[in-house]
Amino acid sequence: MMESVQHLKDYQVVEFRRYVTAGGELAHFVKYFDAYFPEAFEQLGAMVFGQFTERGRPNRFTWLRGFHDINARPIVNAAFYYGPLWKEHRIKVNAILPDSDNVMLLRPLHPEHGISVLPAVDPVTEERGAQGIVVAQIFAVKKGSEEDFAKQAEAAFDAYRIEGVHPAGVLVSLDVPNNFPQLPIRTDGPFLVWLGVVRDEATLDRRLAPILASAERSLVTGGLLRGAPERVVMDPTPRSRLRWLAGAGAGVSP
Repeated sequence: MMESVQHLKDYQVVEFRRYVTAGGELAHFVKYFDAYFPEAFEQLGAMVFGQFTERGRPNRFTWLRGFHDINARPIVNAAFYYGPLWKEHRIKVNAILPDSDNVMLLRPLHPEHGISVLPAVDPVTEERGAQGIVVAQIFAVKKGSEEDFAKQAEAAFDAYRIEGVHPAGVLVSLDVPNNFPQLPIRTDGPFLVWLGVVRDEATLDRRLAPILASAERSLVTGGLLRGAPERVVMDPTPRSRLRWLAGAGAGVSP
């Protein structure tokens, strides 16, 4: 299963992109995104790791885009946003996307353990589309405490390794100038983000959620955060690569 994506690896720059869609337009935006954009970025040498709707936020769409390095970011983005595909669809897409500026620029905590790329959803064998639940924990870290907090966090994340949960990545802020200023990025970091894929509701509610809550309380008491952690629970769109895929662990993060 994973052999088909062995060439899709080593993405050292990750954008964590959280959009607000116009009222009642989230389902339409999901269809546009799934239909038009993932393969376009892959052809340009970037990667759409996965795309999701956020639970409890009916107008929120989140996706993860990867680049091999920071120098590839402006090259890929220029090719896409000045290219024919975006030119064809941008008017109708932008009309239902009032806010696309909530973007964290990140990198893998450990270069050798980035977000693994799962095979694309197979329309023949996965007729129901992407399954599972994706969870992100976002920690706003005090500047200067990034290394110490990462050590504390990694120790806490060990408890997340339970049956029915695939770790999908640990990301930290990439503190570099925005080299494609047409697309804003947040400057209020640093952040550390844990990503995981959960098999089903029962695993999330009964097993993982209590562990997440305990880790959040513990990490807050360490005094290295600027505020309470944010936990984002997301449903993959039908074509999201990042999903529950039996037999294929979603990541190799520590």
